Amino acid sequence: MRAILQIGAFAPEIQAQLDAEFRCVGLADLEREPGLADEIGAIVTRSNQDVPEDVVRRLPALEIIATCGVGYDLIPRALAARRGIVVANTPDVLNAAVAELCIGSLLALLRRLPQADRYVRTGRWTAAGFPLATSLAGKHVGIVGMGRIGKEIARRLEMFGVALAYHGRTDQQLAWRYEADLATLARDCDILIVVAPGGADTKHLIDARVLDALGPAGYLVNVARGSLVDEQALLVALERGGIAGAALDVFDNEPDIDPRFFALDNVMLTPHVGSATRETRAAMAQLMLDNVRAWFRSGRALTPVEPD
Repeated sequence: MRAILQIGAFAPEIQAQLDAEFRCVGLADLEREPGLADEIGAIVTRSNQDVPEDVVRRLPALEIIATCGVGYDLIPRALAARRGIVVANTPDVLNAAVAELCIGSLLALLRRLPQADRYVRTGRWTAAGFPLATSLAGKHVGIVGMGRIGKEIARRLEMFGVALAYHGRTDQQLAWRYEADLATLARDCDILIVVAPGGADTKHLIDARVLDALGPAGYLVNVARGSLVDEQALLVALERGGIAGAALDVFDNEPDIDPRFFALDNVMLTPHVGSATRETRAAMAQLMLDNVRAWFRSGRALTPVEPD
């Protein structure tokens, strides 16, 4: 039975499959039994879990790192490439779920649904009507990162009658307007949606300059990675009315996020649940498992991450 290193927890049904087919060991097992490192042929992990470089260096027989998620910014890809280790992720199977969460969060933010719920529960409706909110229809929406998920979000937003534009590394000649300068896109938008990949190249892509361009009537939605947004600049903008509000599913230092967010009424906070549906998480975990199976069977992963 092949030995694999497991970083992160999986649903019981997936764990049962892993345990039936492989000898699953954890990081603590490697510390207790250093000899296990020579037997590890694969790492299975989740996209919000760090895969330490020093751990990869300790595994001479490692052939594949399979993550349960689309993001791979927490995997040391340069080291893996030098070692000939394949990195595989789980694209496409989570597109719909993340798009749903993005649009649901945006609607909840604009229509102030969490506040409306509290308004009814605390009995204030009997004294006065709930204040007017903001409509999505007719707004200008900019999407930062027009990959698979970005396109899924854009297609769903079209039915709300919005004007769409996007920013990314290249003009993909899509049906929506491309804007090469991010600050210009933000200036032209009522709503800026962040769905670009994480990593060093995109760290703090949404900075004070972009937030200033978005302006006091603008809204930010981040369903990508917390690292894409300069969180301190965002908190200042939210506290001082530099932007109208934000819907955030990702943060720095999750889950120990900056408590200043908790005092703000112009943000909607969710605990990194973009792909967190039963159906989606099952499909992601199954694809992760199938990547490992395919590699050991044929030497080819089903969904390898292409080298940069």
